[in-house]
Amino acid sequence: MSGFLLRRTRLVPVGPTAPGAAPRRDLDEPLDVRVVDGQVHEVGTGLRAEGLPEVAADGRWLVPGLWDQHVHLGQWAMAAQRLDLTTTRSRQQVLDQVAERLDAVAGLPVVGWGHRPATWSEPPTTAVLDELAGDRAVVLIAGDGHHAWLNRVAMRALSLAEREGMVSEGEWFATYPRLVRLVGTDGSSPEAYLHAMRVAATRGVTGLVDLEFDQSFSAWPARVEAGAALLRVRVGAYVDTLDEFAAAGMQTGQPLPDCGELVTMGPLKIISDGSLNTRTAWCCREYVGGGHGAANISASGLHHALDHARRSGLEVAVHAIGDAAVWQALDAFEATGVHGSIEHAQLVRRVDSRRMAALGVRASVQPAHLLDDRLLTETIWPDRTERCFALRWFVDDGVDVVLGSDAPVAPLDPWLAMAAAVHRGEPHEDAWHPEHHLTVAEALAASTDGQGTVAVGHRADLALLDTDPLPAGDPVEQARVLRGVRSDATWVAGDLVHSEL
Repeated sequence: MSGFLLRRTRLVPVGPTAPGAAPRRDLDEPLDVRVVDGQVHEVGTGLRAEGLPEVAADGRWLVPGLWDQHVHLGQWAMAAQRLDLTTTRSRQQVLDQVAERLDAVAGLPVVGWGHRPATWSEPPTTAVLDELAGDRAVVLIAGDGHHAWLNRVAMRALSLAEREGMVSEGEWFATYPRLVRLVGTDGSSPEAYLHAMRVAATRGVTGLVDLEFDQSFSAWPARVEAGAALLRVRVGAYVDTLDEFAAAGMQTGQPLPDCGELVTMGPLKIISDGSLNTRTAWCCREYVGGGHGAANISASGLHHALDHARRSGLEVAVHAIGDAAVWQALDAFEATGVHGSIEHAQLVRRVDSRRMAALGVRASVQPAHLLDDRLLTETIWPDRTERCFALRWFVDDGVDVVLGSDAPVAPLDPWLAMAAAVHRGEPHEDAWHPEHHLTVAEALAASTDGQGTVAVGHRADLALLDTDPLPAGDPVEQARVLRGVRSDATWVAGDLVHSEL
């Protein structure tokens, strides 16, 4: 028998303690929690240790382990090695940082991440990078991950046709895996993955849905053997990589071969439209300046892919940012009966929120995106901002809402996502469409993978927090507190994966 006894912890009331049960009313009182063989075995006062080691919680707050439901884990692991451009606000600011990196790291290519050029007064041109970098390759990946700004040296190295302008959408997704030619690593080493998981565990994260592009499940046994199975991971496939997963008979929820119980098969990911920053998110109305965006897959192609997933025992995660893309995706869900989620669901009509509820389709939303997309949305979608990140509609209509980051588009930090959902703005800003805010309890519940309050029979994925995650005050104050929450101890399946006790 393995496990431990956690003494005097406060359980956080974010949901029922069992299906159909009413929330407990005594959760403000410190309780003891006994964990045995990876499950919560008993909750009460004055529990006996019965030979198990004891851990003193000293009144800290205990929640089910947090999940990030949308991560590109390889790209997030690589992010620490890249030039961080997330704070830049103009072309010149980016060029200044690239120039500093060129001087600081002689002879090596520069790979950056995070700029958002849609609101710049000067466009990102190939020529200006050519002039700055000379014979050094420069690849600058935009903050939405859907396009990149390259010089011609980098284009040649990555087997791209030379052109004046961005490499975007499908062409960029196909190019991204070739970055290893320039930097010598694609960020997928076990050490890189393990480091990313350790950092996530400090935030109370116990599980991730990994939707990395072009990943092979055959890479995971080596990661697990090297220790990079610290957290639970649901590994997603794409249409281009589906055959490998299908040949192994993988169905959603099954453990991947030779990976133990923590690494399991996730959904089939389908990118059905583009992004806001590239003006390729597919919309029912025109953007300011013209164009509706575009679908990346036809209605019949989407129907076929979802039906294939259903027959293969896979859930699906359909990337749909624009309202037309959401509408088309829901048609395919309805026609095929497959289970899964709309990823992003950034712009929706109320009728489609209600359809999601009726069909049992989850809304997998990344609230921190609204912090970056707010200004651009007001510029190019000024007539529909009241339908963006419509979290209140989802909750009120009965949609199952789960939160994530889309890291590295936003940091892998559930507390930042929750803060954005609660306040809908930076700390110094007024809330953006506050009618769609979530309560703190709703945001926390959307981040615990359906576990609700810690209870008997739940898996022992737990986070012992240094701060009450249900702070009092107005949404601005609540969001401020949430941004600072960290875990003093994190357990996955009853095993301690992070501790500052």
